[in-house]
Amino acid sequence: MFNPFSERADAGPSDEELVEQSQNGHRAALEELVMRHQAWIYNIAVRMVHHPHDAEEVTQEVLIKVITRLSTFQGDSKFRTWLYRIAVNHVLNMQRRRAETPVTSFADYGAAINGTPDLDLPDPDSVPVALPVLVDEAKTSCTMGMLLCLDRRQRIIFTLGAILGVSDVVGSEVLEMTADNFRQCLARARRDLHHFMNNQCGLVNTSNPCRCPKKTRGFIEHGHVDPARLLFVREHVERVRDVAGETVRGIEDVVEHQHVAIYRDHPFLQPRDEIRWLRRILERPEVRGTLGLN
Repeated sequence: MFNPFSERADAGPSDEELVEQSQNGHRAALEELVMRHQAWIYNIAVRMVHHPHDAEEVTQEVLIKVITRLSTFQGDSKFRTWLYRIAVNHVLNMQRRRAETPVTSFADYGAAINGTPDLDLPDPDSVPVALPVLVDEAKTSCTMGMLLCLDRRQRIIFTLGAILGVSDVVGSEVLEMTADNFRQCLARARRDLHHFMNNQCGLVNTSNPCRCPKKTRGFIEHGHVDPARLLFVREHVERVRDVAGETVRGIEDVVEHQHVAIYRDHPFLQPRDEIRWLRRILERPEVRGTLGLN
């Protein structure tokens, strides 16, 4: 899969070549350009807002901004920097989404998990998917929700730097800060998340009593997991670690590596009906009028 944050050259035209063709009205070039980046924007968005439907809306909002501003791109920076700066600024300044509203702190989140009873898994004949898939959905939903306890700036920096493997240099360019500042902010986000998980989560610290299989049925009964409509996990799914590079960082990261590995084991999600979704965006009058597509 195309990785916009890799420093290795990919086969085919560069982003900048596709931008030039798109600016000249070539629709196929614009579709290819957007398709390269759409899933990456979506995976950033879902970690900012938790719910995939909200993340699709956020991704569409970002893509409309990118496409309608494409004529202003002059090549003063890499297209990657220009695009993801738009995406980051959007998710930092957008209105709060529904999953962000009830989550206020790690303490509240831990209390909610502890308030979910430990129960045996449901009867396998009573649910439409295999029990391991349900447990994986509960684990992913719970650990994804933990990200909401970070403030938005910490959340985006952790998503870029720890989960998607964005380098300090690229991360600092996108967030318009120094590389040292990016590393410091990332270290703080990692420490805050690790501190919570080390004291709460059995995946990170086996002395903690919390276990995903024991919480799964409670999550179902409280409406956090719907066996008939899984939000994050499918039976065949790519993982973040398979598509995103891993940046080697300093010794201070060693202690906290285990909880980052959990997030890199999360699914790398794809928007539903992404091609049809993209073409609906391209039919919007403000998009067609801006680029003069043919």
